[in-house]
Amino acid sequence: MMALYVDENKLYRISEACALAGISRMTFLRWVREGTYPDVLYRDWRGWRLFTEDDVARLKLKVNHINKTGKREDEL
Repeated sequence: MMALYVDENKLYRISEACALAGISRMTFLRWVREGTYPDVLYRDWRGWRLFTEDDVARLKLKVNHINKTGKREDEL
């Protein structure tokens, strides 16, 4: 993976950011399309998404988020 640097800020392309977070590019794009995850703020001259280190950290939090759905049978 090769990060880009703009004004000393490290930026990642979508495939790099998704690989760091442990998801596929298609999963990220689906989340954005469904509105369950906000899109990134930066794009290059081609319109390709660029992720800051904060964006990657936020994406990792989303990937690792766990919801408790209720009680197990043995807790009833």
